[in-house]
Amino acid sequence: MILVIAGCRRHDFPQYPANYREYAYVTNGGSATVTVLDLVNLRQDRLIAVGAQPSGVAANPRRNEVYVVNSGSGSISVINAENNSVAATIPVHRAPYFLDVDASGERGYVANAGSNNVSVIDLSARREIAVIGTGESPGLARISPDGNSLVVSNRGGNSVTVVDPHGLKVRRVFEGCPGATTIAILPDSSKAFITCSAGHQVMVIALARNTGIYAGKGDRLLTLLDVGRTPVDLALKPDGGEVFASNFESDTISEILTSSNEVGGAYTVGAHPARGLVSADNTTLWISNFNADTIGVYSVDEGKLINTVHVGGGPDALAFSAAGHLLFAVNARSGDVSVVRTLSYSPKGVPIVGSLFTMLPAGNHPNAIAVKAFNLR
Repeated sequence: MILVIAGCRRHDFPQYPANYREYAYVTNGGSATVTVLDLVNLRQDRLIAVGAQPSGVAANPRRNEVYVVNSGSGSISVINAENNSVAATIPVHRAPYFLDVDASGERGYVANAGSNNVSVIDLSARREIAVIGTGESPGLARISPDGNSLVVSNRGGNSVTVVDPHGLKVRRVFEGCPGATTIAILPDSSKAFITCSAGHQVMVIALARNTGIYAGKGDRLLTLLDVGRTPVDLALKPDGGEVFASNFESDTISEILTSSNEVGGAYTVGAHPARGLVSADNTTLWISNFNADTIGVYSVDEGKLINTVHVGGGPDALAFSAAGHLLFAVNARSGDVSVVRTLSYSPKGVPIVGSLFTMLPAGNHPNAIAVKAFNLR
């Protein structure tokens, strides 16, 4: 079996230079650890002890660091990706869950659900530099690609807060989004889409701009779009043309056209779709069906499912390898990670989009994943 797998890897997988490193970091909410997976050799590298109830995880796009949000400890663990050890711990506030890093890799934004605020972190100095009040129980703070808007979903407050990240003050609050949860911001930073997960809608907000035809206009509500029941996630195409809502209680995804703010249709995908991720070439949507123990493979161009891959128990968070040839699905119930090949071939040379390659161990109640790739100097 080892020889078969090794031969398959040599033929179909990228050839890496000796100094190349690529790791996946999986937070284990029930064991106060992070599982580090070596993605070059497809094996577990180590377990790293962090704070209590680690939840969100994010990689710095500029430095070889990874940040783990410790919900139970009210802190952020900074992992040095070059030696996979904890380099620092940054205190924040009560019940943080997720962290977002700006494009420069200089600032991090943490929504503190238990304190009704957002911590702004100087990642170079490794300290909190500001605290911004939000609505009740903020779940996610997302920074726009241009760095000029911070969008916060207030799950308990049924609202969305838009913050000026330069002036560190609230610009506007939008009410009427029950259970506001996931946020997707277009690549040009012009709009934000937010799931209202306690209902059946997605809120669309136009963000304030400094240039173009909307220069000088403030943040404004554009519309509320009807999708399926309990939309819990948004998967944005890299080109920004469409965003897909995972409707957990409807077993469907809804396709949203971002230019016209219209719902193009809803499609049945599997039991309780939890997360979605679109391939770099904008052609394929991968969906974790939490209660079907499957990954749905949806062709964006054809508008239909083209494959279903059986994985571990309770697939949830998803991530691609840096080259995009592998998809990783975090299985919350079975405590492992499914490794799915995004493209393979049958013995007769027929292409197969989506096939299970192997399973890698995680910890107790794994819940989030981030991938970091770099060359050692």
